[in-house]
Amino acid sequence: MQILQPPGWPRPRGYANGVSVKGRMVFVAGMVGWDAECKFRHKDIAGQVRQALENVVAVLKEGNAKPENIVRMTWYVTDKRAYVAAYPEIGVAFRELIGSFNAVMTAVEVAGLIEDEALVEIEVTAVVPD
Repeated sequence: MQILQPPGWPRPRGYANGVSVKGRMVFVAGMVGWDAECKFRHKDIAGQVRQALENVVAVLKEGNAKPENIVRMTWYVTDKRAYVAAYPEIGVAFRELIGSFNAVMTAVEVAGLIEDEALVEIEVTAVVPD
């Protein structure tokens, strides 16, 4: 993976401005914070993020991909303030499940998600090197 960092730009914290990769692509649909039984065990955003990331990792594994193969993440959150307030807990879960991170990332606050209990939905693109 080549990080795309224009000269003179400050390095973003926790993501990259751009990446260039070659390989087999794996796409993961938006994962919400429910478990394998489609039950929301957590009512807080940090707990739901942890579960959503666990779900992402499980789907990646099915595609013979690993978290380090992630090149793009899009996060949809229903409450920006709650998301920002939970940064420390989210960071812990992220480092434990995903590890270091150089992928591009977008986070968007939305009015709601299809699953009424969902506070976050995470979509991923991974590229497994040739």
